Amino acid sequence: MSVLPAYQNQGIGSRLVRAGLAACQQARFDFVVVLGHVDYYPRFGFAPAKGYGLENEYGAFEAFMALELRKGALEGISGLVRFAPEFREEGC
Repeated sequence: MSVLPAYQNQGIGSRLVRAGLAACQQARFDFVVVLGHVDYYPRFGFAPAKGYGLENEYGAFEAFMALELRKGALEGISGLVRFAPEFREEGC
């Protein structure tokens, strides 16, 4: 998720994140992971994914976060999260 600098600090990003999370809940996803800014995503409930036993293919630690959309969804789950090939193709 990204907002052009000229439009930042107007609540657009927050609305996009909330709408995305609502869509994930409506689609009945159990959890969401994000590789994002450590000072931004915790306000939506995201916490370091390492606390859930999750790792990522980029070796990011603090910026790799998870949010349970269903309480307990990540209990007993651990492993490596791989992102869609488009992320690698774009150099993300």
